[in-house]
Amino acid sequence: MHQPRRNSLEFKVWGRYALFTDPLTKVGGEKCSYQVPTYEALKGVAKSIYWKPTLVWVIDEVRVMKRIRTQTKGTKPLEFSGGNSLAIYTFLADVEYQVRAHFEWNEQRAELEPDRIAGKHHTVARRMLDRGGRQDIFLGTRDCQGYVEPCEFGSGTGALDDSGELAFGLMFHGFDYPDEYGGNELHARFWRPTMVDGVIRFSRPEHCSSRKFVRAMTVKPFGLGTSLLDADTEAARLEVSP
Repeated sequence: MHQPRRNSLEFKVWGRYALFTDPLTKVGGEKCSYQVPTYEALKGVAKSIYWKPTLVWVIDEVRVMKRIRTQTKGTKPLEFSGGNSLAIYTFLADVEYQVRAHFEWNEQRAELEPDRIAGKHHTVARRMLDRGGRQDIFLGTRDCQGYVEPCEFGSGTGALDDSGELAFGLMFHGFDYPDEYGGNELHARFWRPTMVDGVIRFSRPEHCSSRKFVRAMTVKPFGLGTSLLDADTEAARLEVSP
């Protein structure tokens, strides 16, 4: 069994249903999931396992472990204006993925530089993964509960291991948040993924050439020892060593 890098995490995530969509089109009464997870959705899973503004999770690759199945259901979405409408959602059903990710320092957070202790962050992240995540896990939407546990990426037999090459066309990749990429604007990224034998290797965010302005956004300030615990304190509270 290989030894993971001190900033990497490998985990299995699964659930009964998933709904991976382009957030910019999440309006109206119908939603249809992409066939595979988006970078942003898996980044959200990694952040639910463990996250601090000191770091940014980068999703390296995902392995689809079960065959791609869909199920259409009628749901009643929350309407703030009242009403009782019925929406038709097409979910992915019975999903399971292996994910390889790693964290990098958030260069937009120079004030948190003293908190850049890779060993401590990595140890706390692995402990949180062992516990099933620090926060609830969702697969694209809060309607789809997910679960995580450690795994070795590439282990076991997947349903698409010998499926060859499959291109998905233009897909939503993720968001460029000012907190991570600078400026005061939120942009959405898009890319054209290809799955080879069940594995998708994600392009890094900066390598996605297609972007769309979403809205203006400000950055929330953080301060060590006030609104944020440093990695040393987190590790001490968990009684772990780097």
